[in-house]
Amino acid sequence: MPDSLPNTLSPLTHFDAQGQAHMVDVGAKASTHRVAVATGRIQMLASTLALIQSGTAKKGDVLGIARIAGIQGAKRTADLIPLCHPLSLTRVAVEFEVLSDVPTPSVVCKATAETVGPTGVEMEALTAVQVALLTIYDMCKAADRGMTITDVKLLEKQGGKSGHWVAGE
Repeated sequence: MPDSLPNTLSPLTHFDAQGQAHMVDVGAKASTHRVAVATGRIQMLASTLALIQSGTAKKGDVLGIARIAGIQGAKRTADLIPLCHPLSLTRVAVEFEVLSDVPTPSVVCKATAETVGPTGVEMEALTAVQVALLTIYDMCKAADRGMTITDVKLLEKQGGKSGHWVAGE
């Protein structure tokens, strides 16, 4: 790490001493219960949100299908992100909150991923959110191509050596 960086930064673990990308060896790490929670939102026209709420979108139950897509996305994270470890997930939950009485109508997605293992599930929770929101976009794009996916972030992670972390604390 260059001397000009503050000592508070930890080295990037996906690079070896020569700067080459590699998969982190987690073989010696203890298996612990790990949980990660992520969130994101998709903003849209009020008329698009009304379609979602009424269940009359041409492709069917938008939020039901997006929930299943988010769960599937979490399960496939290692296939999408090259240096992620394939994990045996013990739980994935995807929830939606419809915000219709705000200046920019939106659907907020929250995903929780859990495992018992030697590495965390942050990427799985974040992938679940992204895939769920992309599914909403895909199902509603005929009505509203201007939808915007925004504010995707990790809210909380638990387990492992670094312990419990909450955004903003």
